[in-house]
Amino acid sequence: MLNHLELFAGIGGFRQAIELLGNDFSIKNNCVGFSEIDPYATRTYKANFNTVNEVEIGDIVKFTSDKKNIEALKDFNILTGGFPCQSFSMMGQQKGFEDKRGDVFYRITDILNIKKPPFVLLENVKNLKTHNKGNTFKEIIRALKECGYPYVYFDIFNTSNFNLAQTRNRVFIFASRVELTFPFHFSQAAVINSFAPLNGECSILRQKNVLDILERNAETKYYLSERLKPTILANGSKTFVSNSEINQLIARPLTATMVKMHRACQDNYYSDEFLMSENPLKYKTSSFSKQELATHNIRKLTPKEAFNLQGFHEVFYQNAQSAGISNHQLYRQAGNAVSVNTVYAILYYLIVKNKILELI
Repeated sequence: MLNHLELFAGIGGFRQAIELLGNDFSIKNNCVGFSEIDPYATRTYKANFNTVNEVEIGDIVKFTSDKKNIEALKDFNILTGGFPCQSFSMMGQQKGFEDKRGDVFYRITDILNIKKPPFVLLENVKNLKTHNKGNTFKEIIRALKECGYPYVYFDIFNTSNFNLAQTRNRVFIFASRVELTFPFHFSQAAVINSFAPLNGECSILRQKNVLDILERNAETKYYLSERLKPTILANGSKTFVSNSEINQLIARPLTATMVKMHRACQDNYYSDEFLMSENPLKYKTSSFSKQELATHNIRKLTPKEAFNLQGFHEVFYQNAQSAGISNHQLYRQAGNAVSVNTVYAILYYLIVKNKILELI
């Protein structure tokens, strides 16, 4: 039985992966509780998962301030969490644990010290490993070991290696209280090797490129205005220069702020000319000047497409939409989410291939 506590849940990327894996390989699973402070993300979460008998932690800082709350949690054997990354992101000021948001990592250790689950799986931005000359990451590893997890593994995983058409590099940390005496390598390469032979024999989304999910007839509201196109296509300004390109077959990393529509060196845009061409795979956007591209019909991703690029099925998106979540919040939720396929592949490697649950 896989009993699970999901912290900093967002819309439930870890849980979605666990439930899909459970359905595919007959692994009984149960979520004992979840934490999420954003009310809109919580609404999407509850629209997609049955949370009736679970502890809704809400504000994890407030919850963990009373030890009795932690002690009252049902036992679980894996804790997951994509703890807040604003403190460590390349785009932020990179203050790390000096930033109050970075402190919430220790709320994880508060729970681990009391509940002592056998396993922990955490996710964060790639830059976490190098932040503050690597000292922030060393502190995280030290804190986990001090909690009784002497076996800590980590690597960078790219979403595009797990059948989603998005480049998204994230560091995953796997910590165990149990010694793994068999040959064990927690690495992207090892996970890819175990995941690849599935060949579609599972219920996750599978995308070769964005053409597998892009709608050919998107609503007019998603198209760029004539006034906005030159700004989106520009290669930057006096202080920031980057090559802005549209029609990327593998999408750039989705951002929580994509609703604001950054330039095409940061966000994802697609033209009708590309989508409707006879052979989009051979379509060369670079054949056009910026002025010529500005005459094309160009649009941003739709919220549904953004959810799909993170591995969430259409019904998941529809449930959120039916719960009254605005497009603004849907974009934000997709950008903040953990990629379902990446988590699925890691858990398949740990639970199905290496049978870690049999060690406890």
